[in-house]
Amino acid sequence: MKVYSITHKPIKNLERLGLIPVGVGLKQFPKNYIIDNTENNIAHKNENYGEITFHYWFWKNLIDQNLNNEWFGICHYRRFFVNLKYQNQIKNTGGKQGFLDNNLDIDRLKNIIQKEPAPEWKNKDVVLCEPSGVSGAKKMKIIKRGFKSLIRDPSILFNKNKHTLKLHFDMFHGFGNLDKAISQLPQKDKSDFKEYVATKTSLSANCMFMSNKTEIVKNFYEDLFEWLFKCENFFGLTDLKGYGLQRIYTFLTERYMPFWFEKYSKVGYWPWVFSDISKIKD
Repeated sequence: MKVYSITHKPIKNLERLGLIPVGVGLKQFPKNYIIDNTENNIAHKNENYGEITFHYWFWKNLIDQNLNNEWFGICHYRRFFVNLKYQNQIKNTGGKQGFLDNNLDIDRLKNIIQKEPAPEWKNKDVVLCEPSGVSGAKKMKIIKRGFKSLIRDPSILFNKNKHTLKLHFDMFHGFGNLDKAISQLPQKDKSDFKEYVATKTSLSANCMFMSNKTEIVKNFYEDLFEWLFKCENFFGLTDLKGYGLQRIYTFLTERYMPFWFEKYSKVGYWPWVFSDISKIKD
């Protein structure tokens, strides 16, 4: 199984993990990296699209080489799929999403990363990150960041079941921006996605997945990028300030990816860890 690990900066520890290093954006990377500013690419949009520029590059330049529908995975330098046996040890609450422990050095991380297809994937088309809850925001944060949502529905202050993907997006990525983006979806997905974000209180995040279904993934990318490019008519690429807005196309993808795969394919979920290997000392 080929596992591609995306980074916006050269990281020598990435090679030690046994993953395929991918450099995104317009920086210089070592020759052994896949570089997403070559061939058919949107690398110039990396500041706003983040790791999604590699997803575009992979779709346009590489995915058709997977003629035998072999398993492949996409992760990035701070988050990795890991072996199932660690599932119950990983914390996904209290600001520690994907936290395993404080002793996760390069050698240990290398040993626990999922680099081969698992038997549990036999009847799955796509494997996504184990979902994490988005509900339970503190009242002061809702008052500060979700004031417009609170005015419309004061019960969100007390009812955690209303702490949905939509509320979360409105709080952190601009009130009403998700609605604007949904308006650009085709009819086949518009109402379903609107219902999805209005009711879901957990998210299979990180824009990571594993799959052995080339055509399904190609169909996903076709729908995704047609939508994101239409969203540029609303949000543009130059006037997005602050992390929550600057990477809005990443955050839109992060919500749309699990929705699309859950709707159009057989999905499994898999444990993952957060470990910023750029900060791990040799």
